[in-house]
Amino acid sequence: MPDWKNPPRLFIPGPVKVSADVLEQLARPTLGHRGKEYAQLHAETAEMLKKILFTEQNVFISTSSASGIWEAAIRNCVAPGEKVLATGCGAFSDKWGDVAAMCGADVEELKVEWGKPVLPEMIDEKLAGGKFAAVTIVHNETSTGLMNPVEEISEMMKAKYPDVLVFVDSVSGMVGLPLKFDELGWDVAFASVQKAFAIPPGLAVAAVSNRALEKSRTVPNRGYYFNFELWAKSAEKSQTLVTPNIPHIMALNYQCHKLVNEGMENVWKRHAAMGEFVRTWAKENFDLFCEEKYASNTLTTIKNTKGINVGETIAAVQAKHNTVFGNGYGKLKEQTFRIAHMGDITTDDLKELVGWIDDEIN
Repeated sequence: MPDWKNPPRLFIPGPVKVSADVLEQLARPTLGHRGKEYAQLHAETAEMLKKILFTEQNVFISTSSASGIWEAAIRNCVAPGEKVLATGCGAFSDKWGDVAAMCGADVEELKVEWGKPVLPEMIDEKLAGGKFAAVTIVHNETSTGLMNPVEEISEMMKAKYPDVLVFVDSVSGMVGLPLKFDELGWDVAFASVQKAFAIPPGLAVAAVSNRALEKSRTVPNRGYYFNFELWAKSAEKSQTLVTPNIPHIMALNYQCHKLVNEGMENVWKRHAAMGEFVRTWAKENFDLFCEEKYASNTLTTIKNTKGINVGETIAAVQAKHNTVFGNGYGKLKEQTFRIAHMGDITTDDLKELVGWIDDEIN
């Protein structure tokens, strides 16, 4: 059994370290989810999320992982026979394309080599060749540590394809990376709370545009659990469609207060500083997996140029310091390793971690 009294410090790309004050929120007395106290909690949390995501449109809280919103976006907003352009640059963006096909969408893929970005001109070329209802994009590819140029993609989409819905997986991007939902013109953007929100897994946050909500009302067979129209009706009463994970929403409320008080520009600067620190260390000792221009500010994927045994190094750091960082994902295992720098992780935490890695590899 794990040592529950002394759990490891997590620098994996999610779940990440959860601070003691956040954990305390999970131990608060629960509420009846149809009572006025919960409605007050929900309303306050949703309003803060709108500030954090820079949106005046719809914000939903789902008791699920963010993978559920992969399915929700497709089932709600893509009618039978409509085409989806699924862009892929790593394990999770590729998987979303698979999920879209499983949901019955007519999927056309745009895949680039892992570690390379999806560029606006690539999407433009594909969209110009046929009629598409939507495009799926990953904001920050967790498997490769790459930030796609979403601002440039968004400008191209608004200028040339204003009728194509834009779905964005921001699982390891939201909060840690700039995300102004309304300004970007996105239609669905979502994340799990175990990444930059720094809460244990159990919730997903989704911003949904008014036009996506309107489109959902015309699409048949949307199902129940992830039905945007039913979500919106519940949100009008500051409730959720199904029984919510109330302790997690208490923790989310707490973290939202901190983020709003800090100011999102300051939150983004803090993450950028942590990213710069880890990238500097990585370049001095190894190399970055992706071009630095596209390297993430929430996690770094490091190319194992020294040929170290990554698994053994992780095990050694955990045994000596009760701290865990991440191996490469999927086909990148042992070829790379990953260090998270998001949420409540600090630069001092990272200095300690890379010092321990140095002890093992030098």
